[in-house]
Amino acid sequence: MDAVLLSRIQFGVAAGFHFLFPPTTLGLSLVILVIESLYLKYNEEIYRRISDFLIKILALVFVLGTATGITLEFSFGTNWSNYSRVVGDIFGAPLAAEGVFAFFLESMFLGVLVFGRKRVSRKLFWWSAFFVFFGSHLSGLWIIIANSWMQTPAGYKMVNGIARLTNFFQAAVNHSTVERYLHTIAAGWITGSLLVAGIAAYYLIKNLYTEEAKILLKKAFTIFAIVSILQLFLGHFHSIEVAKYQPEKMAAFEALWESQEGAPLAIFGIPDTDAQKTHLYIGIPKMLSYLIYFDTKAKVKGLNEFPRENWPPVFGTFLSYHLMIIFGGWFILLAILGFYLMKRNRIFSSRWFLKLLLYSIPLPYLANTFGWIAAEVGRQPWAVYRIIRTKDAASVVVPAGQILFTLIIFTLIYSLFFVVGLHFLKKIVKKGPVEGLPQGY
Repeated sequence: MDAVLLSRIQFGVAAGFHFLFPPTTLGLSLVILVIESLYLKYNEEIYRRISDFLIKILALVFVLGTATGITLEFSFGTNWSNYSRVVGDIFGAPLAAEGVFAFFLESMFLGVLVFGRKRVSRKLFWWSAFFVFFGSHLSGLWIIIANSWMQTPAGYKMVNGIARLTNFFQAAVNHSTVERYLHTIAAGWITGSLLVAGIAAYYLIKNLYTEEAKILLKKAFTIFAIVSILQLFLGHFHSIEVAKYQPEKMAAFEALWESQEGAPLAIFGIPDTDAQKTHLYIGIPKMLSYLIYFDTKAKVKGLNEFPRENWPPVFGTFLSYHLMIIFGGWFILLAILGFYLMKRNRIFSSRWFLKLLLYSIPLPYLANTFGWIAAEVGRQPWAVYRIIRTKDAASVVVPAGQILFTLIIFTLIYSLFFVVGLHFLKKIVKKGPVEGLPQGY
């Protein structure tokens, strides 16, 4: 097999598995901060028990995220050495900053949360929860800065084939950093809060830890519902940026083969790159032009505007983008239903809705994965947009056989991580937020 293809698959497997954990951390740290704020204000033991329960889950997620994230950074020096050689002077800076300024901050105060409940004051413990929240979001910012620079590079110049930093601020706050960061943070809040809401729903269905579960469900679902609706606008904001700075990607998102004035918004279709048409196409006339430019007559660039060798893989980009949107629509529907039930004081007793929350726990992870695929596959064939192609970024001295071997090993290890992580998560959930026997036993 081709070494470049194997390197791409290996990185995709490693990054895809790792990406299960950072969004969970973002959402969990927010819910913990809310619960700790209530404990600090009211000094009621029920909030302490709930927070301690969530901290156990956060610690598990943090360990798995750290273990799987390390291999990604090493891969830039092994499988992607040409990439590191060309853009490493710029790309490496935010990765280093993430470790120095964010990861150590987050990990240190997480240690206080895990081991310091009886050793520090309630106020200091609250500050520890805040710094875990702040550190995780700061870590996300540095990673998004690095990724956004790959998507919309700025603040650099090419010197003898090497990208040299000319303006740090322009490189960090490039054309897509703000939009991508807000969109990603919101996705993390949705992920973590729905995980918590789903666990609370499970307890209510089983009549376990009912008082704690009601508090958990109310707080976590409120975060989930508000952010799910907000994400509709943040996603639109991000799509406008993509259309402006990565028009090939937007054309692939919508399978728009020819430039059009009054371009339609694709709802369904099966893109056929060879025939350059979309089978079974369903779209809303002029809606894409309006959503991007707020003008139903505006021209949207199609793939015909760009050389064929610069086209992203249209089918995969189109499919992943629309699956992400479908999941986002489901979250908004859940938010509306939940708010209705909350207003009627029926959210705790509506078993059908509680089951919807429980069974929806995996969906944000799928939405995150499909969104990540849409963003990264949609950038192809570029490793860094219009600077270095993916095929030119790979290491030339690492043979395909070695890459295949490590890919198999990584897959086996990550599968083991997944099984072990799920096992410990089930143990934490089964033990619950109450010392002793659960309510209802």
